[in-house]
Amino acid sequence: MANPISGPLDLGALQSMGISKDFRFTEAQTREKAEEMAQEFETMFLSEMLQPIFNQIETDGPFGGGQAEDAFRPMLTEEYAKSLSSAGGVGIADKVLVEILRMQGLEE
Repeated sequence: MANPISGPLDLGALQSMGISKDFRFTEAQTREKAEEMAQEFETMFLSEMLQPIFNQIETDGPFGGGQAEDAFRPMLTEEYAKSLSSAGGVGIADKVLVEILRMQGLEE
């Protein structure tokens, strides 16, 4: 999959967008851990971007989910984000991985 993001990635700018999870990228001691963190970051980012879309879907009517649907919708959105990310994502994980490796002084 082609990477739609070009140029250097500013992790601080991404975190200032309201991302709630605290990522400690400096704790990645191995390439495997860095890859895991980058993938997790992309999943969380996609989940945050998908949330407003699903929040606007109304489910009123005879088969509306009510409070239970409101409670489980964030989990469904997160699963969609995991699925998208594991299928190649949108290229954020690749850029984040490069930056984590650069910050750690690890080889790319």
